[in-house]
Amino acid sequence: MSGEERNRAHRHIAFLGTGLMGAPMARRLLHAGFSVAVWNRDIRKAEALAVDGAVVAGTAVAAVEGASVVFTMLSDGNAVGDVLFSQGVAEALASGAVVIDCSSITPEAARDHAARLAQRGVRHIDAPVSGGVVGASAGTLAVMAGGDATLIDQLADVFAPLGRVTHVGPSGCGQLAKLGNQQIVAITIGAVAEAMMLVEAGGGSPAAFRAAIRGGFAESRILDIHGQRMVDRNFGGAGPSRLQLKDLNNIVAEAASLSLQLPLTEAVRAEFAAFVEREGGGETDHSGLLLHLEAKNGRVKRAGQI
Repeated sequence: MSGEERNRAHRHIAFLGTGLMGAPMARRLLHAGFSVAVWNRDIRKAEALAVDGAVVAGTAVAAVEGASVVFTMLSDGNAVGDVLFSQGVAEALASGAVVIDCSSITPEAARDHAARLAQRGVRHIDAPVSGGVVGASAGTLAVMAGGDATLIDQLADVFAPLGRVTHVGPSGCGQLAKLGNQQIVAITIGAVAEAMMLVEAGGGSPAAFRAAIRGGFAESRILDIHGQRMVDRNFGGAGPSRLQLKDLNNIVAEAASLSLQLPLTEAVRAEFAAFVEREGGGETDHSGLLLHLEAKNGRVKRAGQI
């Protein structure tokens, strides 16, 4: 057994939150040889990982028993705070343990969690991710880490199965980087959707338009993946628009606290708010913003219609 394999065998990991993103991330850790205990509010989502070798726990506290590393991948800052401090996870962790929070929450909440855990001798890294379910399954996530750089380096073997980790600054900076990522994603989705509409309204083919600009300056993962969803009119729920709106709300609030004006972000936020809050698009993939923009222009189309 190599030194790296021995290191993995001795690390006990708990993964709290095995939903859309958490499940494939936990599976990557299991397949890399780590011992992983899993917990989820809906126990069925945790039980699905038993076939991969996970130990399924009935409570979050039970999952973290004996864990040296705890991942959290939960819906928002309130959920993370509830699990860590109201459900007793922080009290159950031994001094020296590390909490790696991959949830998308506010930088302020991340800093607060880090400070409260530090009082108990527990270390904290805010490490939100980008890359979606595809990246989580393939182990190609972009991990934006805030916290102690040395600690992050020491956990390189833990991050390796998940993707590429980059230390971006002290506590809260991982969340700031994720907010910046989500700004770019949301604005680019809006730009691609509007361009598709412009070309089609003038008689062009959205599919041909997307193909024509591939490889040019407008090339992006958004054009590749979300642009194809728009062409196929297959929006699904891979990246729910309600979560995109949550991130945009956090971005606007953070900008206000820093005395910044972000007019492009604010404009896209308003369109997502209308789509989610007035039109019931919360569970639709964020590429479905196209549906809202089409309706706004009186160009409503049926599913599957190009």
